[in-house]
Amino acid sequence: MRVIISLVFLVWFAIGAGAAAQRHYFSGSVTNCAKAGTISVTILAGALNYTGVNPKISCHVPQPSK
Repeated sequence: MRVIISLVFLVWFAIGAGAAAQRHYFSGSVTNCAKAGTISVTILAGALNYTGVNPKISCHVPQPSK
């Protein structure tokens, strides 16, 4: 039973990673919390990405004072 559940999660995350790759989230050199969050949520959404889910994350980090 554990093997089946593990395989389901593995396939789910692989589908999510495929969706992120199709949306070109892994390309480009700009890395920030919004891009990392969007990639993470897309992978976690897995197969739901192909039902119209398009997760996006926005975040604002405080800037250091001068």
